[in-house]
Amino acid sequence: MLLYVARRYFYEIDSELKTEDITGHTTDRAVAAVFESNYLSGTAIAVRPHAYPLGADGCLFPQDVHVIRDILADCEGTVRWGGDEKLPKQSHFQIDVKPGDTKLARVATKIRGWQATPGKGAGTIDAFVPQRLRAARDLAHTQQRAA
Repeated sequence: MLLYVARRYFYEIDSELKTEDITGHTTDRAVAAVFESNYLSGTAIAVRPHAYPLGADGCLFPQDVHVIRDILADCEGTVRWGGDEKLPKQSHFQIDVKPGDTKLARVATKIRGWQATPGKGAGTIDAFVPQRLRAARDLAHTQQRAA
């Protein structure tokens, strides 16, 4: 799921990303916000964490935020964005379901199917078609209320 997030981010927001621009699992227990502890379990990534640090908000262009919302809509609520946290971290993405949740397996199967089908999945999506705009907006309202 997080690989799908990173791929779409690369294709649609920042194709200049390098391997070192994406961080994930760490054993460093020093966290500045509770949600950052997800790096310890390998259930979170940060994309350009130095460019979008904890507490910085409004760093992304509106169209980039929409793409992020579209990615989250594809993930059907199984991934949460740090930009929706009370103390935002726009570089942060984490798995947002409990271990063993069947929704995660179902969505992962859907995304794997896209990867195996030419013309589907990351690199082929237009996040700005009306039905995708609606789905992203609806999920954003749901996740922002939950924050």
